[in-house]
Amino acid sequence: MNPELIILSDTIHTLDPTQPASAQAIAVSGGRITAVGTRVDAALWASPATETLDLGSATVVPGLVDGHVHPVFGLDITAGADLSGVQDLDEVRRLLAAEAARVGAGEWVQAWGLDPNAFDGAPVTSAAIEGVLGGRPAFVRLFDGHSALASSRALAIAGVDGPRAFDGGASVVCDAGGRPTGLLLEFPACELVARCLPTVTFEERRDRLAAVLDGFAAAGLTGVHVMDHSDESAALYRALEERGELPVRLRCAPWCQPGTGPEDWTRLAAGVGAGGRRWEVTGIKLFIDGTIDNGTAWLHEPDTCGESTSAYWPAPADYARAVTFFAERGIPTATHAIGDAGVGYVLDALLALDPGARARAVHRIEHLETVPDAVVERFVGSGVIASMQPSHCTLYSRADQSDNWSMRLGPTRAGRAWRCRDLRDLGTTLVLGSDWPIAPFPPLPIIADAQLRRRAGTQEEPIAPDQALTACQALEGYTSHAARAAGLWTESGSITPGKRADFTFLELDPLVAGPDELSGSAVLGTALDGEVRLRDHANV
Repeated sequence: MNPELIILSDTIHTLDPTQPASAQAIAVSGGRITAVGTRVDAALWASPATETLDLGSATVVPGLVDGHVHPVFGLDITAGADLSGVQDLDEVRRLLAAEAARVGAGEWVQAWGLDPNAFDGAPVTSAAIEGVLGGRPAFVRLFDGHSALASSRALAIAGVDGPRAFDGGASVVCDAGGRPTGLLLEFPACELVARCLPTVTFEERRDRLAAVLDGFAAAGLTGVHVMDHSDESAALYRALEERGELPVRLRCAPWCQPGTGPEDWTRLAAGVGAGGRRWEVTGIKLFIDGTIDNGTAWLHEPDTCGESTSAYWPAPADYARAVTFFAERGIPTATHAIGDAGVGYVLDALLALDPGARARAVHRIEHLETVPDAVVERFVGSGVIASMQPSHCTLYSRADQSDNWSMRLGPTRAGRAWRCRDLRDLGTTLVLGSDWPIAPFPPLPIIADAQLRRRAGTQEEPIAPDQALTACQALEGYTSHAARAAGLWTESGSITPGKRADFTFLELDPLVAGPDELSGSAVLGTALDGEVRLRDHANV
């Protein structure tokens, strides 16, 4: 056989029941797995030209893949001061004041990750932060990425002095007198001010993106499902490939927005398949609603503020026509759906597809934050993929339901939070991810949180603990189920001869270590196409 590379490790989880349960050796040639066996087998495979990597007591798993990230959009989202995790308004003001001092007089103050829980139930308005800005324009992204807070000076620069009409479910929030409060809901409204921000050079964005992708790889990721794409994204990926190989695989899906029609959909469809060595446009991303924290989700009944009553598409039937258009052409779709009505409507649209069209590509629903039993049960036999982010639950909601998300929903709907285990127990393919930059991307803490239903390393009360995943289910969400969600089970997701030689090397065994311990343990490195990339601290 004479493999180019043999990887040895005391523990190898192939996630393939056809492979030896006691596997401790993997042979690789031409970027593919050629054999799986024991250390004794490996001695027979090797030739003088074979390179051997012995990882000792480490654990090897199939390459970890994040099912939902925004690396290029994240460059916009993460500008300025980091407010992530801050739930005290005085601390928000302190950080914004420090950022204002840093940028200088008259310059834009930017920040991101603002949690509405910091307002302690009060309306989210720019009046709460104006006093620390010194008259500077400010643009602060909220943690959900779907909303922003703009100061009065920023609104004036953008010419926003009252409500606006949009094709989708966006709005410039105004007071009773029709004056903007500073809160901008959904992407079109945020863009009114965002387009006035200082420009950043292509080279600066390229270098920032390189750092993000290197961070993904260092955290143990070998691939990500990118839920956005643009001409600029393609240019950035090409520029990075000209400097060397991308450190992770990127599967990208451009947005299909309300107000578009067959001409736009044809253009989007024509872009599917474009790509480079390790990135490709593979599907289309759509939205049926916004977020619960913003009051822009789509619920069967209004939230406790009287909001979240409608779809992102003014005519939801237009969304169904768009999904049908792509499905009939064999193009995968992923739809953002958070509220119970939104998830149910998307599932209706997918189940209404011609069976032949539905079988030609995988179709996914992203987020599914609150869903009743009747909708969960309809996933059975549907073939529809569920894509969820366990850390959205553990980072932004609380077991006592005192957080903004839970209070808006009320106890019944908040009790249906992130029903990961119910979906898995019904046989649904469940891919897990971070939604970076909405939440941090390192996969081990997310795999831990999926089992704990609380933040790893804390003593917090678990949130809906009956929805906890097993250790194996959580790992599958980043491996075998991630591959199925991408329609790539024949290529990746397990350590099987013939599949890509993509692996993640871990200090601890994720199927044995306690979740709290796993969360803080080390990632030793990764391999992509059999090309090994070890972390500096890896002692092998």
